[in-house]
Amino acid sequence: MTCQTYSLFALSVIMIYFGRFGNSSILAHLQNDIDQLKADFNASHSDVADDGPIFTKKLMNWTERNEKRIILSQIITMYLEMLEKTDQSKAHVKHISEELYTLRNSLPDGLKKLEDLKDLAKLQMTDLKIQRKAAHELFSVLQKLVETPTSLKRKRSQSQSRCKC
Repeated sequence: MTCQTYSLFALSVIMIYFGRFGNSSILAHLQNDIDQLKADFNASHSDVADDGPIFTKKLMNWTERNEKRIILSQIITMYLEMLEKTDQSKAHVKHISEELYTLRNSLPDGLKKLEDLKDLAKLQMTDLKIQRKAAHELFSVLQKLVETPTSLKRKRSQSQSRCKC
């Protein structure tokens, strides 16, 4: 795969992954739109190959379906941000944007999860108050870590059987 096809590949993977484009004629039309977009951005320029892909390389680190949905929602948001700064009067730009908005609306809010991760990274673990709070929460955190999906289902079914509503 040549470096100039990475954006097409990433966008196609995203859209197929979410089942939006089971109909190959829609994907073929979108491919034509993406080819026009690549021409708009001169994506065949030699510097496109520098440092490898930007999105598809990141996708390799995310293996679980829910994890991928988080990172893909961020990637789609970045594509939308890029397209907002382009000429919206072009039909291919408008069509790609519409399809990406539809996809983004079908995804969980990855931005909130991203903010949570950023907030965690900012915590000053040398602060005594933070350390006290962390020590207070340690057992609860470890409980969440060791909970298996079956134990969660068991808890849910037990609480439902107790309720005589």
